[in-house]
Amino acid sequence: MLHNGQAAWVVDPGDAAPVLQALATHHLKLQGILVTHHHPDHTGGVAELREATGAAVFGPHRENMPEPLHRMAQDETVDVLGLSFRVIEVPGHTAGHIAYYCASMDGAPVLFCGDTLFSGGCGRLFEGTPAQMLASLQTLAALPADTRVCCTHEYTLSNLKFAREVEPDNRALADYQTHCQTLREANLPTLPSTIAQERAINPFLRSSQATIVASSQRFDAAQTATHGVFATLRAWKNQF
Repeated sequence: MLHNGQAAWVVDPGDAAPVLQALATHHLKLQGILVTHHHPDHTGGVAELREATGAAVFGPHRENMPEPLHRMAQDETVDVLGLSFRVIEVPGHTAGHIAYYCASMDGAPVLFCGDTLFSGGCGRLFEGTPAQMLASLQTLAALPADTRVCCTHEYTLSNLKFAREVEPDNRALADYQTHCQTLREANLPTLPSTIAQERAINPFLRSSQATIVASSQRFDAAQTATHGVFATLRAWKNQF
């Protein structure tokens, strides 16, 4: 949730109840809803919130979404509490998945990336191809290093366990895993991450690195091209 003390926006509300509770607790009026893709755990609360608050809904232009909504395509922008969020199309997890990027919010960029990029991982490929997902992740990895990565699931510790299997000698990864374990033990979120952090520790952003290529060949010796290595990593993670 983003708010200015009076109006609020939410991203990917899978359930209306906690949003309505937060609105009541902080005395906020819901002005808008940003949706990244069509899966129910991201859209399940949209209809109830729209009916209860009259909030405007924005979502991907190429997916089956709860109507009515404003459909958004690549490079279109939406004004959120005076901030401009640009749409980035990131197919892979779903065919029409989008992300929302603001170049400056409270002194640094921010990215709402749904289920495309997680801290230490990425989303499963339910509708897109490995080549599409790799291209989408490379687009996000090219954003400024200080971009805050606001993904939609707290999967970090599970992802880092796999990342350590892939790249056991990555010191930055080991340190980050320890940091995240400390946060979770204190019942604190590991998120947001940053693009710089993910470039250093996320195997799905590092599939051209020699250490990652070598590890992927332990799982599938036939893959050497970058998109093949990425596909191998994703298949490996699916059964890890």
